[in-house]
Amino acid sequence: MKHYPFIIFYMFCNVFMYAFHGSFWVYLAGFIAFCAVIVWGSFDIQLGYFVNSITHKRTKLKEVALTFDDGPTEFTPQFLDLLKEYNIKATFFCIGKQIEKYPETFQRIISEGHTIGNHTYSHSNNTGFLSTSQMINEIENCDEIIFKVGNIKTNLYRPPFGVTNPNIAKAIKKTHKKSIGWSIRSLDTITPDEKKIYKKVTQSLKKGNIILLHDTSQKTYNALVDILLFLKDKKYSTFTINSIIKND
Repeated sequence: MKHYPFIIFYMFCNVFMYAFHGSFWVYLAGFIAFCAVIVWGSFDIQLGYFVNSITHKRTKLKEVALTFDDGPTEFTPQFLDLLKEYNIKATFFCIGKQIEKYPETFQRIISEGHTIGNHTYSHSNNTGFLSTSQMINEIENCDEIIFKVGNIKTNLYRPPFGVTNPNIAKAIKKTHKKSIGWSIRSLDTITPDEKKIYKKVTQSLKKGNIILLHDTSQKTYNALVDILLFLKDKKYSTFTINSIIKND
């Protein structure tokens, strides 16, 4: 049960405050702790606190999903060349503005058989503070660009930064999307060392993992070269996110 830790925490706070006769400072501490839990639930997509997100695939096979966020970019063609070399299909969660900037690359992603997901139109740094209507616009505007440039539709959506809250949950529901998270976060956007990115992905790899990467830098490309060699050596196959939805 995904909300179980929060239910336990809530019960504990109630018992704690009752035991200390409900003093002001105890209530204040409880309130601060409650806010901390809400923030935790907002930023950890694997908890499913506000939105039930797909974070892995239940499978007995040695298979994982490679997913790339924030593209297309000037680096994406390199990623596509490498994936083509290994005959691997991945899932790209694309930003609407980036599709407008690199339409040919976006079309190539589609033509080479990769799966497309919606990653909002602008990937705003204020995503967690947007209203429901603003979030709906972000998702729908990206959908329009995806269809205009790629002539396809997608029901896959990945929240920017993995942030969820009640407004985002409502927007996902109203736009009929499936929220997609991850079970391995490479932290490639903040990790300067490609070897650390590689280690982050491979050190605890398990069957059915969904791996979060970004097709936005040379260091991630370099790490991906070694990751694909690792997958080949360990005899891992890959799956795309749409295959989970079809079998869900």
